[in-house]
Parts: sequence; structure tokens; C-alpha cells
Amino acid sequence: MSKKEKLLKKFTDVPPKSDLTYDELKTLLESLGYKKIEGSGSRVKFFNEAIRDLILLHKPHPGNILNKATVRDIQEKLKKF
Repeated sequence: MSKKEKLLKKFTDVPPKSDLTYDELKTLLESLGYKKIEGSGSRVKFFNEAIRDLILLHKPHPGNILNKATVRDIQEKLKKF
């Protein structure tokens, strides 16, 4: 199983895991064709030109762990993969 497949499985598991990091999400989204667009403050956008899809989120701070609400939102977006 490739790193991309492992990350996709990790992010689509139900119930969502509580130890998922922003860095893992960034790696997964970039492997799926999303480009990172920095916003103001902690806002970040990921845009996939091929499927015309936009993901908006806040980088977690002060740590790197994503909250479960963010993970659930990402799970909805990842259903098409």
C-alpha cells in the first residue's frame, strides 16, 4: 500500500481518528492534485484545478493536530476519491 493510500485510509476511517495532523493532510491533498493557497492568518485553501474543487480550513495552532470537525469536513470532500 502506497503512502497516499495509507493516508487516504487514515483520513476516511469512521469514526475519525484524533491524532491526524495538518502535515499529513497537506501531503494527502497535494498527492490528490490540490495546490495550497495561503490566506490571511491561519486560513489555508487547497484548490484542485482538474475537478474545480476548493477546500477551506484553518491551520491548527499552537499544535499540529486537526480537530474532529475539520476531519469530518475533509472526509466529505474525500468521498469522491
